[in-house]
Amino acid sequence: MGNTRRGRQNINMLLVVLIGFCVLAIIEIVYGQAQMKVERERLDLEEQNRQAVEELKEEWRSLREGSSVVTAESEAAPAASEADQQESAPAKIEKQETAKKEEKKEEKKEDSKPEEEDDREYSMQIVILGDSIMDGDRTESGAADIIGEQLDAKIYNMSMGGTTAALLPNDQYNFATWESRCLLGVVNGILGNINTDIFDGYAAGDVLDTCDFDKTDYFIIEYGVNDFLTGQIPNSRYLEGGDTLAVDGTHTYTGALEDAVSRLKGRFPNAGILIVAPHYCQVFNGSTFIGDGYSLDYGYGPLITYARGAGYVAGLFEEDGVMFFNAFEESGIDAGTADQYLADGVHMTPLGARVYAEKIAKIIHNDFAPEE
Repeated sequence: MGNTRRGRQNINMLLVVLIGFCVLAIIEIVYGQAQMKVERERLDLEEQNRQAVEELKEEWRSLREGSSVVTAESEAAPAASEADQQESAPAKIEKQETAKKEEKKEEKKEDSKPEEEDDREYSMQIVILGDSIMDGDRTESGAADIIGEQLDAKIYNMSMGGTTAALLPNDQYNFATWESRCLLGVVNGILGNINTDIFDGYAAGDVLDTCDFDKTDYFIIEYGVNDFLTGQIPNSRYLEGGDTLAVDGTHTYTGALEDAVSRLKGRFPNAGILIVAPHYCQVFNGSTFIGDGYSLDYGYGPLITYARGAGYVAGLFEEDGVMFFNAFEESGIDAGTADQYLADGVHMTPLGARVYAEKIAKIIHNDFAPEE
């Protein structure tokens, strides 16, 4: 019996060994097939890459053999002057961009349909420089059109939504590299001091092309809300207590107004100027009331201090006939009428725009025809 048991044990061990060899064989076969598959895929990728490289080489050969601009310029290079040979890449790019802009201008001229000329005889010409308060609604219910209607005036509206009077902290007062569409940018565009391409696509750009500014009877300057809301533009360099901020005046609201008025008066001494202070506003975060023009302060005083700063600048030029409209305290837009006159706490409803515009028109009318 002992021999029988030992024989069975030996058979069982033999079966285990055989099964183990079979499993190993199967694993090796599967592994080998996987390796073969990977190798086939690798060879396929190599073939695809080789074909792609050959196609690129063929394309490059075609370009070199063709009459491309690059080839023509390269062949002409030895005959070019030393200065041309040393011209920097940025300079070449700038030339190309300038050429593209000129092409776009020509295309725009060709594609645009001629507008009907307004040959009406108006009582006066008014140029408006402002932000979205004057730019947001350019229909007959907007403030600019209402001013024109009230005064029988030809309106040239150069306002642009979102703009400030002052330069932002990183903006430089450099005519050669000017990029800002703030009030100072618009004024220097009118005076021809800067490249006016920055106004392409804006109504201000169209006005620059069509308006004879020498015929302007009045400039209306309306800014301040955005200067305040940025939280980056001080009302003034001068602080209470006698301290002075270490910033250039044109990076402040009142300093920018002063610079703009001075330049306009120097170039158009006979034109009247009306500075319009920012009006009363309410600021919301979604539906949550944050504060209003009296209480909200982003670091340089509440909005009412900007309004009074505008009055201060107008006072500096009082002898030159510069007028002031304290829209914050005299427009009729306040906490009690905000629901009726303000659409979103800042921009006006049609009714608010009419109340606001009629008061501006009255100031200009009284100056233009004081005898009436």
